[in-house]
Amino acid sequence: MKLLRLFSRKPMFSDGEIDLVLSNQDVADPSCGIEDGYLFSIYRCQTRDYVGYVSLRLGESPGLYYLGHIGYRIEENHRGHHYAEKACRLLEPLIRRLRLGSVVITANVENTASRRTCERLGCELERIAPVPPEQRTLCAGALQKCRYIWRMDQP
Repeated sequence: MKLLRLFSRKPMFSDGEIDLVLSNQDVADPSCGIEDGYLFSIYRCQTRDYVGYVSLRLGESPGLYYLGHIGYRIEENHRGHHYAEKACRLLEPLIRRLRLGSVVITANVENTASRRTCERLGCELERIAPVPPEQRTLCAGALQKCRYIWRMDQP
């Protein structure tokens, strides 16, 4: 029954290729400084295949400095179709509605695909930041994070 409810939920955003379906609007996590946010499941429009997820995290904190405001994961068998980039672009109206002038997306240094996603979005590489020991668990053990800034004042 839960699966039927999931598929009957209307997408909040769609580009005709992928749909973003709101999975959770209560993603606050004070332990890492997430004040609020949204989690969306990504589905292919035609097949309703689950592709992955994208999240928008709101707040500012040392944890979010390394996690970023936007996080995404695309299932391995759906990679190579630019779904992460498309999902981020679908979030742009929400980001603007929230009056955020920019958001941060972070990527592991060795994650070439995620770094290319940021570049295709037009993000600016702010820096490659060493992750302090107290933040490494939050960052799945990463020693460094690429911090990309996605500015909303650009077309």
